[in-house]
Amino acid sequence: MFNSLSDRLTATFKNLRGKGRLTEADVDATVREIRRALLDADVAVSVVREFTGRVRERALGAEVSGALNPSQQIVKIVNEELKEILGGETRRIRLAKTGPTIIMLAGLQGAGKTTLAGKLSKWLKAQGHSPMLVACDLQRPNAVTQLQVVGQRAGVPVFAPHPGATSELEHPAGDPVAVAKAGVEEARQKLHDVVIVDTAGRLGVDAEMMDQARRIRQAIIPNEVLFVIDSMIGQDAVNTAMAFDEGVNFTGIVLSKLDGDARGGAALSVASVTGKPVMFASTGEGLDDFELFHPDRMASRILDMGDVLTLIEQAEKAWDKDEAARMAKKFADQEDFTLDDFLAQMQQIRNMGSMKKMLMMMPGAQNIRQQLENFDEKEIDRVEAIVRSMTPHERVAPKIINGSRRARIAKGSGVHVSEVNGLLERFAQAQKMMKKLAQGGGMPGMPGMPGLGGPGGGRKGGKNAPKKKARSGNPAKAAQELRDAEAKRANAASAAPTGAAFGQGAADFDPSSLNLPKGFDKFLGK
Repeated sequence: MFNSLSDRLTATFKNLRGKGRLTEADVDATVREIRRALLDADVAVSVVREFTGRVRERALGAEVSGALNPSQQIVKIVNEELKEILGGETRRIRLAKTGPTIIMLAGLQGAGKTTLAGKLSKWLKAQGHSPMLVACDLQRPNAVTQLQVVGQRAGVPVFAPHPGATSELEHPAGDPVAVAKAGVEEARQKLHDVVIVDTAGRLGVDAEMMDQARRIRQAIIPNEVLFVIDSMIGQDAVNTAMAFDEGVNFTGIVLSKLDGDARGGAALSVASVTGKPVMFASTGEGLDDFELFHPDRMASRILDMGDVLTLIEQAEKAWDKDEAARMAKKFADQEDFTLDDFLAQMQQIRNMGSMKKMLMMMPGAQNIRQQLENFDEKEIDRVEAIVRSMTPHERVAPKIINGSRRARIAKGSGVHVSEVNGLLERFAQAQKMMKKLAQGGGMPGMPGMPGLGGPGGGRKGGKNAPKKKARSGNPAKAAQELRDAEAKRANAASAAPTGAAFGQGAADFDPSSLNLPKGFDKFLGK
């Protein structure tokens, strides 16, 4: 959604790098580029004017002039101001103290309210709640049927006493206000703690729709009224939001279709203009493509700083703890990393969702966006097909896979032999790395770690390693050198302090009393 804006802002900040001091002209030029980038992204003019005014005022102040790196301080200021216009703090649903929490959805037709009702209900169910959907959109053809299908997919019950209109020519039967009241009462009787009321939308803001939404609100007195807005509608988002705020006084905003390729100005405008927080964002077509909106994380994404916290949260939800514990034990016992383990890790990654979305959350992802867009999500399927075409013995001992076996595997997985070769080569490298890590060797190329070259490395034969004195070829002289070395070591041991750092003498220390994992004693020099 924010690719264009992110590219423009990132390019603007690159021009500031390397400058030890920023002049007023530098600040004005930067603010001018930020203003153009925001206007091109369809952000409301009033929001742009206020935003750039605050950035310029702070950029010319003491916090930049006294900074060691003024360009980074400018980025910090823009990040903080972006966070403010996106709502400042993360806003969560206010749950009712007694009875079910009532959430009413409002918005234009086509904004995605019905689909979002299913997404929100599934998200709440994962949080430990027991939600129920109420179908109050009786005007739009087949809206009730759509909500029932979405509810079934989400595993959430739907209260729909009236089928609603089935065609544009049919006059809808039933009163939406009465359905809303009956739905809340049904949820109370069946002990559902959350009720999500899906209301009707229109192609434009009209008096009839607004009056109906207002009457539903007065009848059920919801705890939250969420205004669902299409992130791709551009400048008209502000006018629509103001009209709905005046009509139903919504309490929060939900951005739908945030995965689209539009410029995304609505997301940056609505919260600032209405003073209401953005609470949720819909990021795809699936029911799981739904997330709590964090202004600070979204600001970081726009400035290409990544969103590692959201990535970690997704990993924690999708990762199998038992599988992770099994791999950790295998790693501690220094067992070989097999293709079965590799396949299990691939399936864990698949459970986290789209690889493109995950990679785009990494810092600096905008620099490789073209490569990410060309990334084929089906590559994981091909790798899985190759591994599953192997016999159990081949997965444990891939070295036995000769030419004929590779041809059989390629034929069974529907790929070329070259792809099988490439996978086996990559796996061999991964296996070596895992073995080195399990043995305490550290990651290749990292200075100062055990088993590595470079300063503090300690790898035998390294560049800075002390040279070992060659032993004499004379047997008598060599024996004398050996006795001298033993005596030197004995003197060094007797001169060493008797107390250890933790208050226990070295002579009293017994590694077996610590119940250490298998193979750990080698780190203690035993």
